[in-house]
Amino acid sequence: MSRMPTVFVSHGSPMLALGAGATGEAWQQLAARIPRPSAIVMVSAHWHEADSGVTGAAELETIHDFYGFPAPLYDVKYPVPGAPQLARAIADGFAGAGLPVTLDPRRGADHGAWVPLKSMYPQGDIPVIQMALDLRRSTEWHFQLGQALSQLRDAGVLIIGSGSITHNLRDIVPGVSSGPRIPDYVPAFMDWMHQHVIANDVPALIDYRAQAPGAARAHPSEDHLLPLYVAMGAGEGDQAERVYTAITEGCLGMDIYAFGQLAAA
Repeated sequence: MSRMPTVFVSHGSPMLALGAGATGEAWQQLAARIPRPSAIVMVSAHWHEADSGVTGAAELETIHDFYGFPAPLYDVKYPVPGAPQLARAIADGFAGAGLPVTLDPRRGADHGAWVPLKSMYPQGDIPVIQMALDLRRSTEWHFQLGQALSQLRDAGVLIIGSGSITHNLRDIVPGVSSGPRIPDYVPAFMDWMHQHVIANDVPALIDYRAQAPGAARAHPSEDHLLPLYVAMGAGEGDQAERVYTAITEGCLGMDIYAFGQLAAA
């Protein structure tokens, strides 16, 4: 393979860290189809900064950025090495382009990063940088953020967007993955996104809020969908593949997309 692919994963509930089930198997199978990365740039739904940010720590601590879950979940750790030199190069490159990205020397990895990575790379020995979203900015801006990261693929860096293809916590139905208790907008929105991602219809995807069925209900806030645009931008021009699709908790679409060449399944 000449370039690393880029990927989008739906990270689901933090409880997947205690037993990831079919989703964890899909994450493992995805990692098996990707060459071992030299580093990972993870864009999670759970970190927001003005004009984005990158982690500059030499080691990323495990952030338990959730509450109300069983005590064993807070004992789960996934410490990973950081990549301070790469983080500085990213920050300097963005600053040179007029985008003052924050370099945070203390921030660790939130659950949008470490929950899927724990299944994908259980040894925790690949350097990781987290990169922040800017929720003031548009889908197009985040697509362009991905475009600016794209050159890292030639150095063996894996760019991952981590969010959820649908994410409305008001509609959660615990334990439900199929049947009439799933709101109609969930599969409708997932199907629309699939059709347009596979077709590489970037203009429609940028304008999903106006065009996709149930868009505002599928994403009352855009934080869990914007990582997809970073992954798409970084993989611009490459064929997309939906690697996995499922629904959990009644309303969380768990789709995984890859952009670029994967090894055969």
